[in-house]
Amino acid sequence: MYKRILVTLENSPSDETILQHIQSLGEICQSELFLLHVADGWAARNYEYFGLRESEEMVKDQEYLKEVSARLSSQGFRVQHMLEKGDPASEIIRCAGELKVDLIAMSTHGHRFFCDLFYGSTADKVRHMVDIPVLLLKARKA
Repeated sequence: MYKRILVTLENSPSDETILQHIQSLGEICQSELFLLHVADGWAARNYEYFGLRESEEMVKDQEYLKEVSARLSSQGFRVQHMLEKGDPASEIIRCAGELKVDLIAMSTHGHRFFCDLFYGSTADKVRHMVDIPVLLLKARKA
């Protein structure tokens, strides 16, 4: 059913919410997992334009992706990870298309109407722009 799953990660405790569900689903479906974090700070958004070096935050994000990938690999999953730079919604949509995934799995923070108006919602943008299922789980509060 879901042979290729794109799992978006934020490098925060909220990632455990989606990872717990995806581990169960991935095991049942024998899925290949693609872990994605999108760095969206100033350095990341201007990385190519100014020919910048990776920021300390991007280096930490890459280390985090490697740790999670190794943990899932040790549990028998086929895992790839990637760090992209730019607008999270755009990069998630682009990667989902390029990787030809069957499912996008994301945690959300459960903002309410006014926050979404001001900040936008990555999950909302993604779910409206793709033609594949999107699994959205509200992140547990720490």
